[in-house]
Amino acid sequence: MERGPRHGLRHPLSVRGDGDAVVAAAPPLSPREVFGRFWTYTRGRRSWLVPLVLFSLAGPLIDAAELWLFKTVVDEVLVPRDLRPFFWIAPAYLGLVVGSGLLGFADDVTSAWVSERFLLDLRSDVFRHVQGLSLGFFERRRLGDVLSRVTGDVDAVETFLLSGVADGLYHVVRLGVFLGLLFYLRWDLTLLALLVVPLFWSAARHFSRLIKEASRERRRRSGALSAVAEESLGNVTLVQAYNRQDWEERRFERENLGKFHAAMASTRIRAVYGSLVEVVEVSGALAVMGLGTWKLAEGQLTLGGLLVFLALIGKLYSPIRDLTRLGTSFYAASASAERIAELLDQRPQVAETAGARRIGRARGEVAFDGVSFRYPGRPHPALSEVSFHVAPGETLALVGASGAGKSTAAKLLLRFYDPDLGAVRLDGADLRGLALSDVRENVAVVLQETLVLHGTVRENIAYGRPGATQAQIAAAARAADADAFVERLPEGYDTLVGQRGRTLSGGQRQRLAIARAMIRDAPVLLLDEPTTGLDAESGLRIMEPLRRLMAGRTTIVISHNLLTVRDADRIVVLDHGRVVECGTHDELLLRAGAYARLHRLNSVHGPARAGVTPPGKVLS
Repeated sequence: MERGPRHGLRHPLSVRGDGDAVVAAAPPLSPREVFGRFWTYTRGRRSWLVPLVLFSLAGPLIDAAELWLFKTVVDEVLVPRDLRPFFWIAPAYLGLVVGSGLLGFADDVTSAWVSERFLLDLRSDVFRHVQGLSLGFFERRRLGDVLSRVTGDVDAVETFLLSGVADGLYHVVRLGVFLGLLFYLRWDLTLLALLVVPLFWSAARHFSRLIKEASRERRRRSGALSAVAEESLGNVTLVQAYNRQDWEERRFERENLGKFHAAMASTRIRAVYGSLVEVVEVSGALAVMGLGTWKLAEGQLTLGGLLVFLALIGKLYSPIRDLTRLGTSFYAASASAERIAELLDQRPQVAETAGARRIGRARGEVAFDGVSFRYPGRPHPALSEVSFHVAPGETLALVGASGAGKSTAAKLLLRFYDPDLGAVRLDGADLRGLALSDVRENVAVVLQETLVLHGTVRENIAYGRPGATQAQIAAAARAADADAFVERLPEGYDTLVGQRGRTLSGGQRQRLAIARAMIRDAPVLLLDEPTTGLDAESGLRIMEPLRRLMAGRTTIVISHNLLTVRDADRIVVLDHGRVVECGTHDELLLRAGAYARLHRLNSVHGPARAGVTPPGKVLS
């Protein structure tokens, strides 16, 4: 094992630079900070902790009573060979066993209910928080690591906060009960047994830091492994198409090996700690056994008293050992809690202002007013002083080469980001002063990457309007020219389309996306490269549904292919984030500027090579 400059334990693969790490480590927190951070999630169920406390009190008392009955059996039945006391001892012992079983059942069920309800609330809250983060968060973070935190790391928080606290209380009560009974039996032997207790605590204190460091690395590696697996399997088509399976396997193996080393480091530390604790425990028991045997020989202690005392010593050391191990478990669980806390500390870049105005259904007037924007961490702006205006019902096209800022403008319109300077306006109002849900409710999108959920055709169309009726779903499908292929599917609208709609063709997925936008019936329509990736026939077939979708709506068409935008009321040409030209198709051709040059390039490649039929021949 190697030691880093700031932390103690590092496994060999963790010393790579942060820039090369798949997942960065979360900022460290003290156990007190973790406890204070997550204790609020027990609100509303703290009354259920009362029966758990009572169970913790009753359990050790029953154990002590069972041991005392054992002493009675030895001293009053076995040694004098008198069977008469056995007839009341046996049913008493049986009653204690039955009571212990019922108590254990109630304790298990109650503690499981409290724990699972805590996990339910915390996991839902973490997921809700992540859903509310801005798009920039997901563009910067590995999705697999986020999933690992929402699922696996949340469980460890419960261990730290509830199960660990309940177990700690139980062990403390056991320790108090058995310690009291031991002092009652033989105070001198009890003091001898307690001489080894400081060794337990010093060992726990030394190893807890190492265990926490190893646990941090183990949880980080788990997140990295999930991130690599999600990325590789999510792009399996690309991987297989380029025969990159071996490379992906090596990448996965590297992270898997890192997780293995982290797990082995943690296991070795725990194994050394467990062996050391066992040596300390046996040493104390042997010392007590030696002194107790001498007192038995001297007639100062009965055989039953010695046997029960030795049994109680095991019961005494058990909660001490468990408490020290629980402390190391706290540190291990806090590593996961740090990852959850870091996730919850993330704040959306786009936040709804206090007193945000509700506008209901907008008229559809869209304006960019001197908008400048730069992505966080990027040296150059994506948009610089961009201005344009789209009246209700008009169609505006944003064109330009890749990287010109077209998709950035779409993200600003959906308020995935806020501009650094200037304003994006809807019906004359700055989007930053409007309710975020209202802004997005007024915009329907058909994206270049056709997003289809794993579900039925019906669910995918109705995603645009929750609660839509079957009649509305069917009408949207007809308007999108999707009803014909849907009816040919094995189960019609109830057919599962598979993950990301992979059982459908590209044109079919795009028509589902158009139907989803149809049923949303928003006044503003955003088309981001809607025909990219489609062959000529598929491009031709979706143009008529797109024309119906655009009718009567404020439409912004984003495209680098000029053949798809020539019929727009106005065309805005972007170049390196700046507006360089604005006008109609014919006006811009006459100017012989940037648009004319782009048009000549498109004409050279032609519609056939572009793979899309010119909509001017369809939308005329």
